[in-house]
Amino acid sequence: MAIFLTKESKVLVQGMTGAEGMKHTRRMLEAGTDVVGGVNPRKAGRSVDFDGRAVPVFGTVADGMAATGADVTVVFVPPPFAKAAVLEAVDAGIGLAVVITEGIPVHDAVVFQAYAGNSATRIIGPNCPGLISPGQSNAGIIPADIATKPGKIGLVSKSGTLTYQLMYELREIGFSSAVGIGGDPVVGTTHIDCLAAFEADPDTELIVLIGEIGGDAEERAAAYIAEHVTKPVVGYIAGFTAPEGKTMGHAGAIVSGSSGTAEAKKKALEAVGVRVGSTPSETARLVLDRIAVSA
Repeated sequence: MAIFLTKESKVLVQGMTGAEGMKHTRRMLEAGTDVVGGVNPRKAGRSVDFDGRAVPVFGTVADGMAATGADVTVVFVPPPFAKAAVLEAVDAGIGLAVVITEGIPVHDAVVFQAYAGNSATRIIGPNCPGLISPGQSNAGIIPADIATKPGKIGLVSKSGTLTYQLMYELREIGFSSAVGIGGDPVVGTTHIDCLAAFEADPDTELIVLIGEIGGDAEERAAAYIAEHVTKPVVGYIAGFTAPEGKTMGHAGAIVSGSSGTAEAKKKALEAVGVRVGSTPSETARLVLDRIAVSA
């Protein structure tokens, strides 16, 4: 099984006709994703050829959903127009909106996350690599050839790069799904949302949680694990060597005093039974050790 994205998912791409949209639509199709259309109001009625597959372009998300039954949209729209694109997807009632765009103003993200609220739309991102269910579907920019094998690990990560590294190091075990939630200060789907989904997925046997310095998302995830997660969890926190008081990488990764440090997050997770690696490779070894013990 998988969470949020399966082989049955029908995917639209907002911004498909742009350079990034074209490149990653081709990669998604090569990975087996059922991309059923693009969205660009200026090019509605046309189609784009991807190695012999003609993908139609619709004027709106609602039009694309009506014509194809799409239930997922991947957003490659440039930052100034991304808010409007996400609001359009929410208004259309699509089930999942994967917002890849980097550099969306925080105020815009606050607006569309709040607008989504209790709507039918789950938002992943922004500023994220998307998600992949190996052997089923890939929505975003995660390279599908890193880990092609479906398996029993569920991965949720703030960091795109570390998503790729852990998927590579654990490729022989395989993944049910890997979800890059993004590292901006305001994101839609959280660690906790993914933990709940992996806990409910009968084919996910172990969960890998990747966090990073800044904020308290990992501490809140630790509290959730203590109360609701019965499956083993292995963690990694990016930023053990980061200097205090500096903004590191993602806009949300700012540390003040002891709050938000990698060490504080590590202690919070370890206190609820999560084994936390000090490097990505050590984290992968902890996963392999845990799977060997349970085999």
